[in-house]
Amino acid sequence: MGLLLIESEFANNIHTGNYLNTTMQIPVELATSDLLMLTAAYLLGSVSSAVLVCQLLQLPDPRNAGSQNPGATNVWRTGSHRAGFITLLADILKGALPVFLAQQLQFAPDTIALSALAAMLGHLFPIYSRFRGGKGVATFIGSCITLEPLLALYQIVLWLLLIKLFRRSSLASICTALTTVPLCYLLSPANLAVLSLMALLVIGRHHRNIRQLLQGTETSL
Repeated sequence: MGLLLIESEFANNIHTGNYLNTTMQIPVELATSDLLMLTAAYLLGSVSSAVLVCQLLQLPDPRNAGSQNPGATNVWRTGSHRAGFITLLADILKGALPVFLAQQLQFAPDTIALSALAAMLGHLFPIYSRFRGGKGVATFIGSCITLEPLLALYQIVLWLLLIKLFRRSSLASICTALTTVPLCYLLSPANLAVLSLMALLVIGRHHRNIRQLLQGTETSL
């Protein structure tokens, strides 16, 4: 079995965010069918649910309103609660569907896990929107729903609990991503590398929110 070396260098590369430098080795044997599956997962993830929902409901483009982030939270704040909820469900589906398809087509476990990562990369860096995407929380959870349901249940419960307590979506998302890694070690060790990388991507995309939380200027729901 070959090695696909995924090097994630998170240092001033996305909107001047400070990312952790890390190198992860994920064993995987890629055939043409695997590459097609990963490409399909990326392209599906690239579909911006926030932009489509706002266009259909004739709401402001989330990329030009509020935090200018094309995600469910920004749509919730600047558009409507209904639009935000629909966007949230669509982003979850973007993460769940590629993994489900890879499972049903009986791809190898490595390819199934990488399908989750590919869908999330599509959401973060969508080819249809000049690589300007969201923060990946809902898509991350969606992937876990089909990849490791018990882990996803934990993520959803914790996220909702933190939202209820602190009314800060960013804080709930960061804490959920952080605690996903050790829990994944217990529940899904075979997917630890991929899910840890996805968690790091979520945290990295919240670099601005982390500064605002530390400064006490983060917007509440």
